[in-house]
Amino acid sequence: MTEIKIVMLENCGDLMPAKAHFDDAAFDLRSRVDMVLPVRKSVLVPAGFSLELPVGFEAQIRPRSGLALKHDLMLTNSPGTIDAGYRGEVGVIMYNGGTAEFEIKRGDRIAQMVIARLPEVELVCVESLSETGRGEGGFGSTGKA
Repeated sequence: MTEIKIVMLENCGDLMPAKAHFDDAAFDLRSRVDMVLPVRKSVLVPAGFSLELPVGFEAQIRPRSGLALKHDLMLTNSPGTIDAGYRGEVGVIMYNGGTAEFEIKRGDRIAQMVIARLPEVELVCVESLSETGRGEGGFGSTGKA
């Protein structure tokens, strides 16, 4: 098991990221503050902790499906990436796509965090790429939305 160091900000011990079930893939993240998400705006919601990820790992910040389905809330840069070298407070960039302001209370679950091991890769410049059935088709090239 890989240990990830976490520092909870002052008075934020109750906001410790946690999995709701032992077999969940992601840790729930909670808001450190009370705030209102304005309609059609992105807002940074602080989560009350900092991480020390080992080199070769990232933390991915993902939306919560219930907030998306029931309230049209999404993450502007989903998934957000936290790199191993970042030591600041984790924040969630939330977007309110709904028709009314959305109130967030301190302690509300706002996002999910997945810790992922990254493969070691090297980008190599070549003259051409191998052929595939798809080729260069993309961005709607199948004719289906």
